[in-house]
Amino acid sequence: MPIDLTQLIKAYDVRGTVPDQFNPQVARAIGAAFARVVVLPEASPGEPDAVPRVAVGRDMRDSGPELVDAFAQGLADAGVDVIRIGLCSTDGLYYASGALDVPGAMFTASHNPAVYNGIKLCRAGARPVGQDSGLVAVRELAQEYLDGELPAPVEERGEITDRDMLADYAAFLRSLVDLRGIRPLKVVVDAGNGMGGYTAPAVLGTAAGLEALPLDVVPLYFELDGSFPNHEANPLDPKNLVDLQAAVVEHDADLGLAFDGDADRCFVIDEHGDPVSPSAITALVGLREVEREKAAGRVPTIIHNLITSRAVPDFMSAAGAKVVRTRVGHSFIKAQMADNDAVFGGEHSAHYYFRDFFFADTGMLAAMHVLAALGGQEHPLSALGEVYEPYTSSGEINSEVADVPAARARVVQAYVTEEGAGPVVVDELDGLTVSHWDSHPQWWFNLRASNTEPLLRLNVEAADEDIMEKVRDDVLSLVRATENEN
Repeated sequence: MPIDLTQLIKAYDVRGTVPDQFNPQVARAIGAAFARVVVLPEASPGEPDAVPRVAVGRDMRDSGPELVDAFAQGLADAGVDVIRIGLCSTDGLYYASGALDVPGAMFTASHNPAVYNGIKLCRAGARPVGQDSGLVAVRELAQEYLDGELPAPVEERGEITDRDMLADYAAFLRSLVDLRGIRPLKVVVDAGNGMGGYTAPAVLGTAAGLEALPLDVVPLYFELDGSFPNHEANPLDPKNLVDLQAAVVEHDADLGLAFDGDADRCFVIDEHGDPVSPSAITALVGLREVEREKAAGRVPTIIHNLITSRAVPDFMSAAGAKVVRTRVGHSFIKAQMADNDAVFGGEHSAHYYFRDFFFADTGMLAAMHVLAALGGQEHPLSALGEVYEPYTSSGEINSEVADVPAARARVVQAYVTEEGAGPVVVDELDGLTVSHWDSHPQWWFNLRASNTEPLLRLNVEAADEDIMEKVRDDVLSLVRATENEN
């Protein structure tokens, strides 16, 4: 049965089930297409004898080695050298791409179940490859290869070599945030059987040969296991934080850290076992980066996506930063980070981006900033978190609807076109955002359609909980109503 790559290669990355959607044949075709669309055109024209190179890493999934090998063959057949860096987190692959200044490919399906795998592709310097930056062209050419045949190997095929970069990655992160002088902290780390169990001992401990830090790390589910036997490696779902919350309280820890499957996202739990919102972490880390930038005599720029709490632009603007609001999605934010030379960026989904990390996202570096902020003063994390969470939010609520445009139209009619809807500001940067923030009571909501499912995603924030709940319930009643009821 022919494979349709539109079901595998989406807006941000490659992700699908193995082997029906994603198998070695598909991986080799994508490798061949990536070579010709991205790698070879970027090869330096000033160095005609230089062989183009690509760094390739993978997470702990059983299907990874076979897929990596096939992808590498597709690259090598096109005359591209392949540097396999083996097991790594996604930000570990971004480090390799940035440090070696080569394009990269990370084989991971993040938090998806074991039957899934995928690829996150980047250009040299960890620059994104998304729907607006080459991914569509990669998909179309790979589809041609699958429907026909692969090009014949070039006369001088590329070499495939192996290189361990974990110690270099750990040392680089430590050079960005110095934790040696903080007060001693006890931290529970839940790796969810994902790649955090591989990187945390290297960065926060001594597994990579670095000196010990004043951290007492309590490991939770560090065993690498792509079947995720303990819980899904998706900290965005509250049920996957339960074990970490209990462990923080049981061990009387100062905080807890939860990583997703490929360890590019990090969630934070305070000493009471309560989650600290990603928006609060964005504000905390953002202010640290703003002050560092200002100390160097530069005007800082901070990026945040449109789902992030209004507290983020409030704090950043008050601190003297330029604030840029962007749509959701890592490839979009990375592009905005580079275009604006932004020092830091944050998303509601716990992706954190740093100029010092090649404008890419890294959960581990964000965690280190939290440790530095907490360990540099005597207050508990709950007190810090409270400062950066002045408003109340609904979190993302998904609604499955039969007719997405009709549901959206009902919301538009009620909040945008009807008299009495009040003084609202409307924009469509990403979905529908309706804001009543400049008048009382203060609230805003965003309604976005899923790219892959018949879902509408709602996020609501308000200055107080009662208003948030009212707006949330009113919008949900419109979204979930049948057309006959309207």
